[in-house]
Amino acid sequence: MKRTRHTIRLRPELARELAEFAARKRVSQAAIVEAALSAFLSPEGPERLEAAFSRRLDRISKQIDKLGYHVEVGNESLAVFVLTWLTSNPPLPPEQRPAAQAQAKKRFEAFIDAVARRMESDQRPTQ
Repeated sequence: MKRTRHTIRLRPELARELAEFAARKRVSQAAIVEAALSAFLSPEGPERLEAAFSRRLDRISKQIDKLGYHVEVGNESLAVFVLTWLTSNPPLPPEQRPAAQAQAKKRFEAFIDAVARRMESDQRPTQ
């Protein structure tokens, strides 16, 4: 196919990005510019791009909805646990509180360590 030579001027940072992208993809800069112009000038280009964005936004929206549901479940679980704990554990007499608080601090630190280990190893209660 016969090609027509064009001379264009780019901002230095854009020229650098083009050169880096071409090197990374192992294609010529001319091929990248040609593909970009073709996509830009194509009559269905904007519609295709809009459809792709729409699909991606729909997917992200579903993920956010699922995340919101899981946050609600976590919040409700914590609320039920706290209510149950408060109902079944009467307050301690003042003289027993310092020892109980010291023990609780040790147990809480062990709990945090266990959670950190599980998060690092991808062991989740829901898995």
